[in-house]
Amino acid sequence: MASANLNIMIKAARKAGRSLVKDFREVENLQVSVKGAGDFVTRADREAERIIKEELRTARPNYGWLGEETGEEAGEDPTRRWLVDPLDGTNNFLHGLPHWAVSIALEHKGEIVAAVVFDAAKDEMFTAERGDGAFLNDRRIRVSGRRQMGESIFATGVPHSGRGYLPATIRDLSRLMPVCSGMRQWGAAALDMAYVAAGRFDGYWERAVKPWDVAAGILLVKEAGGFVEALNPEDNPVESGKLVASNTQLFEEFSEIIRSRD
Repeated sequence: MASANLNIMIKAARKAGRSLVKDFREVENLQVSVKGAGDFVTRADREAERIIKEELRTARPNYGWLGEETGEEAGEDPTRRWLVDPLDGTNNFLHGLPHWAVSIALEHKGEIVAAVVFDAAKDEMFTAERGDGAFLNDRRIRVSGRRQMGESIFATGVPHSGRGYLPATIRDLSRLMPVCSGMRQWGAAALDMAYVAAGRFDGYWERAVKPWDVAAGILLVKEAGGFVEALNPEDNPVESGKLVASNTQLFEEFSEIIRSRD
């Protein structure tokens, strides 16, 4: 049975998701104007965060907050903090691609203890609580059981607009693609992590993500039996911005490829 906190998170995600789905239906009508569509999606993103913040703050007014749009706010309870991405996959949303999500995580004393990733376009609700497993629409999920790199599909985010870590990502791809079954770049880190948890992807890595992008996904993968580390194993994967995740059978070989400096 879900805790009170997780139920609050699910309610907030569904409410924001309904707002985003309504806005998503309008995106196609705005494609004739790039600026108009971009401005519209920015408003949709901010409205979704407002909805989530209102729901969470009403229920737990003393918790801290870290949101993509509104930044960080300290709470009266310094041990608990919400980490929220109201619209992960903004570019997909902007282009009318139905692959984006609401991501909400709850942190307690530096550890993620509850997670929600809601794919509103497909009505898929991924949830997890520390020690209680991971679920998709109330069905328990597990990471894949694949043991061979040659049978496995991996996901990442390829940087755009001249971001500085593009050469490193291309090196990653050049080492990984010859030894795996396929690569996917779907543009939504929260869903990449959720798909690892559900066994749809066998692994995921990225070199520049924000805490709100992956906090919920990290717990999903762990509770689904997978393994997650920062690229530097001594760092906190939530805060580092550079991480690697997979099932336990592939992790050593997969992470060695991504961490290679040659």
